[in-house]
Amino acid sequence: MTDHAFRSRCSIARTLEILGDKWTLLVVRDLMWHGKHTFGALQASDEHIPANLLSERLKRLTDWGLVTREAYQDRPVRYRYALTETGRSLEPVLLAVMRWGHETLGGGLFDPATGRTEATARD
Repeated sequence: MTDHAFRSRCSIARTLEILGDKWTLLVVRDLMWHGKHTFGALQASDEHIPANLLSERLKRLTDWGLVTREAYQDRPVRYRYALTETGRSLEPVLLAVMRWGHETLGGGLFDPATGRTEATARD
């Protein structure tokens, strides 16, 4: 992991320094459950993340050891991204956030086992 001087001793604040912006958990979600492993596939996500932000988020996740990057093409160089074991350990966190959002705000509850989303009446 990156040698980093955290701004706080609080573990929640420290976690938010890595994962607490608008796009990072959505990138993790797409890598974890939606089979998106290339820059182009991640950028084509339903949320339409801007290229410069996606690039920065992938670099941050790689620097922190949550994502690996492996070249799959030489000219031009293109990379495949995958979650590391540490990155995959975020799955219960994502499921808890998703469950809270589903129960409180409506939307879809994704089932990783089936790959299906259960919609609610609030949609």
